[in-house]
Amino acid sequence: MTAKRKSQHDELVLLPLGGTGEIGMNCYCYGVGSPRHRQWLMVDLGVKFGTEKEPGIDVILPDVGFITSNRNDLAGLVITHGHEDHIGAIPWLWPQLECDVYCTAFAAELLKLKLKEHGLEEQVPIHVVEAGKPFAVGAFTLELVPVTHSIPESHALWIRTASGNVLHSGDWKIDRTPQLGPPFNEQRFIEIGREGVDAFVCDSTNVLREGVSPSEKDVAATLADIIANAQGRVAVTTFASHVERILSAVRAARAADREVVLAGRAMRNTIEAARLCGMLADAGAFLEEDAFGYLPRNKIMLLCTGSQGEPRAAMARVAEDNHPNVALEEGDLVIFSARTIPGNEKEVGAVINNLAKLSIEVVTADDALVHSSGHPRQGELKLMYEWLKPKAVIPMHGEPRHLLAHAKFAQSCGITETLILEDGKIARLAPHPIENVDEAYAATLHVDGKLVVAGTDGPAKERRKLSFVGIIVVGLAVDDRHQLADDPQLILDGVPKGLQEELEEAVETAFESMPKSRRKEDEVIAETIRSAVRRAAETAWGKKPVVKVLVTRV
Repeated sequence: MTAKRKSQHDELVLLPLGGTGEIGMNCYCYGVGSPRHRQWLMVDLGVKFGTEKEPGIDVILPDVGFITSNRNDLAGLVITHGHEDHIGAIPWLWPQLECDVYCTAFAAELLKLKLKEHGLEEQVPIHVVEAGKPFAVGAFTLELVPVTHSIPESHALWIRTASGNVLHSGDWKIDRTPQLGPPFNEQRFIEIGREGVDAFVCDSTNVLREGVSPSEKDVAATLADIIANAQGRVAVTTFASHVERILSAVRAARAADREVVLAGRAMRNTIEAARLCGMLADAGAFLEEDAFGYLPRNKIMLLCTGSQGEPRAAMARVAEDNHPNVALEEGDLVIFSARTIPGNEKEVGAVINNLAKLSIEVVTADDALVHSSGHPRQGELKLMYEWLKPKAVIPMHGEPRHLLAHAKFAQSCGITETLILEDGKIARLAPHPIENVDEAYAATLHVDGKLVVAGTDGPAKERRKLSFVGIIVVGLAVDDRHQLADDPQLILDGVPKGLQEELEEAVETAFESMPKSRRKEDEVIAETIRSAVRRAAETAWGKKPVVKVLVTRV
């Protein structure tokens, strides 16, 4: 931590290590105490997913090194809900933290499945807490306040400390007619507002949209209408964690006298966890994949993973017509009951195009109300401000444009204090005024195969460079007279093979031009040859490839 202190008194501060400046990888740390000694509470520990910018990387984690270095001052980790971008990093990073975890029952079941995959199911102390009932974690008095979202048991977190109070919104929307769980209850937020909210740290994902989010009731009605009028087979793909949407699709299928076949391990795991928590009681039994081909076309609905175009998911394999148990044909219908996460457009488009090649009709959220976001639009944000009457609003869970728009919108609603944070910046929330007071190390980690490696300067950076310019490996054998013992050997990967002869000549010319005194050091030879090959490649090709030179003494 740097030393830019403006106070030596007890404060309530916020340090985001992920979730400000990006959508995903949520990790927020609240600290209470003096700048010299704080106790920390971590809220959520999630992932985001790799894109073309991170070749070979599926999962990106927040670097929690700052908290690890202060591990004795970490009171615990509280989970607001069970989405991947809020719990997905726990199996990878908990061994660094070794703290107690607090969450409600459904998130606990989802987390246990993940921990089991990592062999940690018996090591992580998970405390199942009841929403609406205060509980203490170190110096923090906490309450999980139920909200409506796109996964069961989603919560805001009401944090009270001796230094001030903050409401952490989690992911939320206002849905007064959900299909699973209770409707959004504004009364508790009005009560919290009366207690006094120093800062409202709030979801910014949908701040660019006016109005209010459609209810899941409206989505359910649309699904029921489309499925009732379908003539052939129907397949519905949605987020595996969206239990409410799964239930709406299942109810629509039952009303249309269709059996439901499940495909996709993640969806099976979610449904198992939901049933362990007493959900989906009226969903009935699901059939296995091998039953798909034996039912009449108008008597079946496939419920499957793959709404984001994941290449190994069920829907992608069906679209490529290579799924071992499921096949669709002309006259069948596929419903994408999910929004496309930014960055997944190419993958989703490829799946839809493959379905089109099979003459299969596709319905997306652009065609009908088959999806509603789980995040608040401007109308919902304004209502929450009115209920809470916060002294300050700090946008989170958004890209920079979302955070800026949220701050401006809050100001237009009469919120006098706003602050746009970045990962690694420490903001004082109380006492007021809110402001950046310090900073801590913040970066990303990549899950690279079975390993966790550095993000910014890790292997993915080199892979990305290689994807643009390729690599040339030069092998030189130098004898004891400091002459070439054989012809140079060049390997070109991702580089036009027509350059081979020209590059070989560049190697020989560069070597012969070196004084014998400089040929005594392998490092000098390697750098001279590397520079010569890069110059020759740039002259002939217009690009500067990665060049590696291996010098062997014979």
